[in-house]
Amino acid sequence: MTRLRIRDAEAADRDLIADWMIAMAWETEHKRLDPDTVRAGVEAGLADGAKARYFIAMREVEVAGRETIAAAAGTLMFTHEWSDWRNGDWWWIQSVYVAPEHRRQGVYQAMHGHVAALAQATPGVIGLRLYVERTNTAAQSTYRALAMDDAGYAIFESEFGKS
Repeated sequence: MTRLRIRDAEAADRDLIADWMIAMAWETEHKRLDPDTVRAGVEAGLADGAKARYFIAMREVEVAGRETIAAAAGTLMFTHEWSDWRNGDWWWIQSVYVAPEHRRQGVYQAMHGHVAALAQATPGVIGLRLYVERTNTAAQSTYRALAMDDAGYAIFESEFGKS
């Protein structure tokens, strides 16, 4: 029997999450990230719930009805954004990665459902948001299937220290 279990990430997951973030940046944007910076960023997020909260999706397989073997299948992080318009917090889903061998098997759907249930049970949370690359149509299709809509915003940024 195989099942997915979503758990809070812990400090020991730092390297796995960082490696997956580096892989995701390359896959989605062809950006090479500095591994030391990413590891430090993940470590800071794991250590401070005000910064971020990470989850790990675990695929668990029962062997011979006795032993359970677990493999990490994906990760998701969320951060908070205060909305004065709505007097509440948006939870921003970010840093989503599903290991290639676990894709198209409901891993993201399970993580999304877990976070959505937490958000709905948390007073003051008004909804979930995320951003997605314009060309990532597979991810957009997944998000639409989970009742998420294009909010109609374009994201602009000014990254400090970059020319």
